[in-house]
Amino acid sequence: MLLECEVQSIPELIEALERDHKDYKGALWFRGQAHNEWGLAPGYLRLNKPPSESTLLKRFKQSAAMLIERDPKDSFDWLFLMQHYGLPTRLLDWSESPLVALYFALEQNEKYPDIDAALWCLRPSELNKKANISDDNEEFFIPSFDDEELKNYSVEILASGPKRTRLLPIATIATRNNSRIQAQLGVFTIHHLDEIPIEKIGGGEHVAKYNIPKQSRAQILNQLRLLGFSKFTMFPELASIGENLKRELV
Repeated sequence: MLLECEVQSIPELIEALERDHKDYKGALWFRGQAHNEWGLAPGYLRLNKPPSESTLLKRFKQSAAMLIERDPKDSFDWLFLMQHYGLPTRLLDWSESPLVALYFALEQNEKYPDIDAALWCLRPSELNKKANISDDNEEFFIPSFDDEELKNYSVEILASGPKRTRLLPIATIATRNNSRIQAQLGVFTIHHLDEIPIEKIGGGEHVAKYNIPKQSRAQILNQLRLLGFSKFTMFPELASIGENLKRELV
């Protein structure tokens, strides 16, 4: 059964995480969402009649190839780039830090001032066990994008194979090969062809949802800024410095 509760401050969130996960020894991942009614489904699967993923990838490659400094080694690398630059993919971004995820839940406070936000907590190994991915020698196994388990989730396999097989989404780790994913302690889930949101799989016991009431959004965002979280710490790029300085001038 999906665990769900409300938190109105960072101390309340820490208390809730300690209460709900203190006896769990595996990894915990976190995702912040500006609207608490949004499910855990990636952008590509929410599109209405999108082009095929392979077509979208080809179109992205056509214009991106001459602008990138390093050649992506495979289609997963290209998916990371597409996700990085805002294109819808089968990936969902997560963080190993609850405060990073909390920042992303609240950073668009001016856009969603009257909407409750949500911080999701995922037990990635438990999600993978529902997809029959486990290791007898490693209780909390999480595969990487280089592992055999991920081959069936590649763009090429999905483009060429029959559409009859629909695997459940899984949690996986990627090489942190850019400053943004490192700053955000980024990790991923990836969907196959099944559009089921992650929280709807089984009884939902692999996730917990911490709702942030709209009246607490600004206060928690200020608490995060006091702790040093800003656009620049999440996106260590020149544009972020400008945004931070402009906020101080208002």
